[in-house]
Amino acid sequence: MVPLLLLLAAPLLAADWTQFRGPNGSGVSDAKGLPDEFGPSKNAIWKTALPPGHSMPVFSETRIFLTAYDADGKLWTICLNREDGKVLWRREAPRPRNQELHKANSPASPSAVTDGRNAYVFFTDFGLLSYGPDGEERWRLPLGPFNNPFGMGASPVLAGDTLLQICDSESGSFFAAFHKDTGKLKWRVERPDVARGFSTPVLYQPNGGELQVIVPGSYRLVSYSVATGERIWWTSGLTWQLKPTPVMDRDRIYVLGWAGGSDTGQQEDIAPFEDVLKTWDANKDGALAKEEIPDPKIVKDWSSVDLDRNGVLGARDWQMFRDRRAAQNGLTAFRLGGKGDMTGKSVAWRYTKSLPNVPSPLLYDGVLYLVKEGGLFTSIDPATGEVLKQARLQGALDQYFASPVAAGGRVYVASQGGHVVVLKAGAQWEVLQVNSFDDEIHSTPVPLGNRLYIRTRSALYAFGTP
Repeated sequence: MVPLLLLLAAPLLAADWTQFRGPNGSGVSDAKGLPDEFGPSKNAIWKTALPPGHSMPVFSETRIFLTAYDADGKLWTICLNREDGKVLWRREAPRPRNQELHKANSPASPSAVTDGRNAYVFFTDFGLLSYGPDGEERWRLPLGPFNNPFGMGASPVLAGDTLLQICDSESGSFFAAFHKDTGKLKWRVERPDVARGFSTPVLYQPNGGELQVIVPGSYRLVSYSVATGERIWWTSGLTWQLKPTPVMDRDRIYVLGWAGGSDTGQQEDIAPFEDVLKTWDANKDGALAKEEIPDPKIVKDWSSVDLDRNGVLGARDWQMFRDRRAAQNGLTAFRLGGKGDMTGKSVAWRYTKSLPNVPSPLLYDGVLYLVKEGGLFTSIDPATGEVLKQARLQGALDQYFASPVAAGGRVYVASQGGHVVVLKAGAQWEVLQVNSFDDEIHSTPVPLGNRLYIRTRSALYAFGTP
């Protein structure tokens, strides 16, 4: 990862952790000397009680920013002192609505991003806000409501003075750029051929070219100009719902996508809308009502097919249904760059077995890592897609929402059940320690400096060696 990171802007250096999963979403840190053994009563430097939230903490030189929600339904942005964990301020965000959420999601799932001084946050039930280092509100920008039955999950990203936010939903999807100091819109591009998604974008700086931002979404990967929002290149071949954030090396981007009904062998060839209308559209209104459809599977899954929720299936609904039934899950290695449609030209390899649902992949020291629910951990050769080792993480056979991270020759993996596994990194990885907490963990760990930060449902811990 390091060669690519050196091509990007200064805030993306591996010594920083300013956004979701740190430097360009990689999950890789240059931290060293972190303890293998830690827990509520071992190697804890400090612990700060917090309201719940799935977002991970992000860091400036002296401060920590995160989002949360409380039992009264209030949304919070919280700032802590990095040295001792003391809460410096907390600010309530407006909550004009309470949108539908998946049971595994939360009202405070997207992580904050910081430019080293100010914080920027996104909430499903409001939109974007920015706070100064002392908690003064700099600007606010209402967005939504969003037609996403699972709630939003993608985190904001900074590229220089540009704040980027992807908002993919069943309808009305868009990608927008704002000036970080004013919240003023720079550009907005509509994404009508995209349904719900949760993946945070990553930045790409080609040699001699303009800075780009790569967005995984339904069915395709798209690279946009950071300056203008223009589509520069794109490629098809993704599944219908993207949750993990991709990782990159100098030449390739590794995109993971798993969605229900799209494992290998589950694909179906669905007839075009025009053909279906001829036989099913009894009232000849150019749309399909539920009572006109003889297929019980479609009727049963109505809420997932009627994307705009208007009670009938139109041409877009049906095309998205066709695309969804043809989509295939996979971890795909795409060659970076190009111009225009790169479908059929950019795929280096594809792996379709034992795929995680939510956790992002990790690329560290020449090895790709995946962690799947049930504690199935896999190492893969990024050059070929060959599995190097696959085994269960004994002692942590749990559900996983947090993504793996790496530092100092170690990989850290946190389960929902409160187990944090420390592995010796490598093709033939080894479990060194399974640490246990008496609380759930949804947030991705942060190895930074000489400390390891773990957010549980009720607290943020800083661990280190005495």
